[in-house]
Amino acid sequence: MAGGAVKATAFLQRPPLILPHRHPVNHLNVRRRFAGANSINLTNSFACRCTTTNAASGVLTIAPLEVNTIKETCSKWEWRGYTINYFKYQGQNGQKSNPPLLLVHGFGASVAHWRRNIPTLAQTSTVYAIDLLGFGASDKPIGFAYTMETWAQLILDFLEEIVQKPTVLVGNSVGSLACVIAAADAQNSLVKGLVLLNCAGGMNNKAIVDDWRIKLLFPLLWFIDFLLKQKGIASFIFERVRQRESLRNILLSVYGNKDSVDDDLIEIIREPALDEGALDAFVSIVTGPPGPNPVHLMPKIKLPVLILWGDDDPFTPLDGPVGKYFSSLPSKVQNVNLSVLQGVGHCPHDDRPNLVHEKLVPWVAALSSS
Repeated sequence: MAGGAVKATAFLQRPPLILPHRHPVNHLNVRRRFAGANSINLTNSFACRCTTTNAASGVLTIAPLEVNTIKETCSKWEWRGYTINYFKYQGQNGQKSNPPLLLVHGFGASVAHWRRNIPTLAQTSTVYAIDLLGFGASDKPIGFAYTMETWAQLILDFLEEIVQKPTVLVGNSVGSLACVIAAADAQNSLVKGLVLLNCAGGMNNKAIVDDWRIKLLFPLLWFIDFLLKQKGIASFIFERVRQRESLRNILLSVYGNKDSVDDDLIEIIREPALDEGALDAFVSIVTGPPGPNPVHLMPKIKLPVLILWGDDDPFTPLDGPVGKYFSSLPSKVQNVNLSVLQGVGHCPHDDRPNLVHEKLVPWVAALSSS
């Protein structure tokens, strides 16, 4: 998410409660895949409950996964001395005609934030979802300096070591930007396509310098940085933000569909924020460098790109500099398609998943056949 000063604290809320059982890890100096990695097959009874079909697209939407199911079946991967949590989900048939998908969450979220999408997307693709370092059930190292480039490298290494096939990257907010950086640096053998859901302009608000609203807030933003670097003040703010009612109010302000803000979503965001290292991650991300600007990266990407943008997003509004840039791309380059989703907020995939599936599933199918 990208927006005003409020966003900095607001987005902190999205980490999931998905703290899967942590298997013993051999701490090696090299990255390795954990043996016996778990994956779920769609034939399991919990995934085949109610379904709805979008008549226009013919997309069959399957009921969300239970959060506990995700928690219990996640796998671990050792990456550069850190443990990374990820989730693999396969459909009814082991072999898929469409390329695999890697889902990358936004600030404060985790793999469980995709619970409403994974079963539907797994009908035609093998689906992976990852907890970025510092979020969800992945490690949150004390004193680590988080950067967008670190997350992008994590994504590329995951594709190379775990997925091992050309993959479509699907990201939301900051996760979208990490995917853009990865795609701009990736070899064609790693990334097949790119799906951006309300892409952020930077790791924090410092990247959005062309918006008069941000310029007015710059003194306040730098003052907030100063305060957050004071341990006692940062701890007080963090404690207030991660309270259930605070999280609920923030989420209600960024979701168009208020019914999607349920108790599971609150816990998905709250529980990882209770982990040791969560405060350090929050402070580092909010006060750190914004990272590469997507305006400079997108011209390097020649892969097919699908942009889905909720028009009711207070963090990255369509009339803001980031929204204006991405909405202008289809008229400038042939490899980009854009769909604006009406009445949808900053997290389209969780806000109104049916609208996202209606656009995403046929696009991936067309990408596979091209």
